[in-house]
Parts: sequence; C-alpha cells; structure tokens
Amino acid sequence: MQFEPALHILADRDLRVPRSDLHMTVQGDAVSVRAGLGRLMGSAPLMRLSPDCRGTVEIVMAEVLNNIVEHAYRAGPGPIRIAVQSNAARLTVSVCDQGQEMPQGEVPQGLLAPLGAQEDLPEGGFGWHLIRELTDELLYERRGLFNHLRFSISAEFEDEGPIVSHFE
Repeated sequence: MQFEPALHILADRDLRVPRSDLHMTVQGDAVSVRAGLGRLMGSAPLMRLSPDCRGTVEIVMAEVLNNIVEHAYRAGPGPIRIAVQSNAARLTVSVCDQGQEMPQGEVPQGLLAPLGAQEDLPEGGFGWHLIRELTDELLYERRGLFNHLRFSISAEFEDEGPIVSHFE
C-alpha cells in the first residue's frame, strides 16, 4: 500500500513504536506476515529465549498478526509496525496498525464455545483465547485511526548475549 504524502507523515507520527530492542514493519497481507513472523522469530532478542518461551511468543504473534490481516485489514493491506522490548524477566511486544477498530473498541473476550462432536468442531475462534491465556498483560487502545496492542510475556532467556536488533 502506498501512502499519500500527508498520510505518510501522519502514519509515521501515529504508528511510532516505543524505544525497543527490535522494531520492524511488515505489510498486512498473509504472505508478508508469514515472512515477517519468520524474520521476527530469527531476530537476536527472540533467538535468546528458551524454546518454550519462543514457542509461546510465536503462537501469540501469529494469532495477533493473522487477526490484523483477517479483520483489521479486511478491506485491503496496510502497514503493521512491531516493537519488542526485553529485560531479564519480561518480553513486551507492541503492535500498531491502521486497520478497522476492534469491536466495541476492546480486545475480544476470547470465550470458548462448548465443543461438540469432532465433525462439529469450529475451524477458528480460538485465537483471542490463546492470546489471553499465553500473555501476562494485554492492552489495546485506539488512537485516532490507529490500533495499538501491547502484550507482555514472562521471559526465559538461554544466554546473556546481545539483544539489540533493528529491522525496517
């Protein structure tokens, strides 16, 4: 998606991400999100996480990014900015997009429907439940035309190597 010059200035200001160990922008379509998730998981801050913690981050990020593609950008793709901050005990991820606002302006409850016979199992509808169960903190805010989602996960690191990595 190409921005008009005035919108590009607005997007740069309102899509700002916090000071971070890693920041990247991906296009909000299925192919770009898949490639971006691979780049994100291969980044220095995330490579240092324990395998279990990396798996948790990957599940949560895949669900968040796929929700943005399927729901926020259902009318057409746009930019998704991601920032990752880490310290000895916590990994905090901020995600910002210009898509449609979340229903009722808040993160869905993620309640699971009762499950019936195997042939009646739903194909989807588990994403927000998974996100809520796997994160320690989950915050959403709509600022003007922009969605800002932030979540935290307790971090388990395998080593104390460098954590700074920047993508654009």
